[in-house]
Amino acid sequence: MSAKKLGFGLMRLPSLDPNDPAKIDIEHTKKMVDAFLERGFTYFDTAWMYCGFQSENAAREALVSRHPRDSFTLADKLPAPFLKTVEDRDRIFNEQMKKTGVTFFDYYLLHDIGADHFKIFEQLDCFNWLKEKKAQGLVKKMGFSFHDSPELLDHVLTKYPEMEFVQLQINYLDWDSEGVQSRKCYEVAVKHGKPVIVMEPVKGGTLAQIPETAEAMFKAHHPDMSVSSWAIRFAASQEHVMMVLSGMSSMEQLLDNTGYMASFTRLDEKEHAIIRQAVDIINQGISIPCTGCSYCTDGCPMNIAIPKYFSLYNADKQEIKGKRWTPQGSYYSRLTDVFGKASDCVACGQCEGVCPQHLPVIEHLKEVAGHFEK
Repeated sequence: MSAKKLGFGLMRLPSLDPNDPAKIDIEHTKKMVDAFLERGFTYFDTAWMYCGFQSENAAREALVSRHPRDSFTLADKLPAPFLKTVEDRDRIFNEQMKKTGVTFFDYYLLHDIGADHFKIFEQLDCFNWLKEKKAQGLVKKMGFSFHDSPELLDHVLTKYPEMEFVQLQINYLDWDSEGVQSRKCYEVAVKHGKPVIVMEPVKGGTLAQIPETAEAMFKAHHPDMSVSSWAIRFAASQEHVMMVLSGMSSMEQLLDNTGYMASFTRLDEKEHAIIRQAVDIINQGISIPCTGCSYCTDGCPMNIAIPKYFSLYNADKQEIKGKRWTPQGSYYSRLTDVFGKASDCVACGQCEGVCPQHLPVIEHLKEVAGHFEK
């Protein structure tokens, strides 16, 4: 693909009020958009609820109304939580076109597919609806973003092979995570021949603020490259990734990202090895030292996905403080549609009896329940 692999995610735009993401600093955003395009990058990604429902308006003001339509690519998404009837599909889509000011979307996604939203999209026949939008020329490429298990992803792509791309959460910390399963989801997309767009490559900023020992390793190898550059380059280095989205909120971030992605080259084996060491360092500070062996789940009378829950809890605890939203809660909620909740534990002790790490599983499940089910 000729387009540069970095996309501008319009979900964390500069704000005039740190407590109100809807109050976007449009003038700063305009300068960022201009710099992004001037440096040869063209892909922009927005959504219905981003920035307090104001991101699409910002896309019109900073991008669409100021630059030729053929100079950029715009992606938008259909939000399942706001769909109650089949009429809502067109109502939202038409409003999105009005808010963004475009006459077609280059990429259009069914937003955030998981077991819960998949049911809504199927009940309201959204896959066929999206095919009709493409046939009408209102959408150029159709796909979906995804936060769930590789098994569900395989099911969706098998049932709807006409979907042209998949947007996945991929970063080096979630790559082998038992909860997020980035690698396994990526491998499913590759199996189905679908190009991948990456979201959360820096985990919303978490991988820009890593332990000092891990940061020192990165700096020793590339003194002039930012810590976050390692995360974005890791995602972009996967062979079937066509685009990596970064939710940039300052000109400093944009200039940094566009600087090293202007002439992107994949990580070499030494750099991959350094990242694996960094992951080990980061994971040393995890809250629950579960190895994911799953011995505990076979005899659980409540069918609780213990290692998956612990993995998500650990990941959430590693997030930087003050973030308004993290994806782990969504993963947890969707897993509870299939498995018992952490709070369903009856304290039978079967899990603790077989845990090779001798973890106080029952107490840890209480911690998970208190964290995700509050």
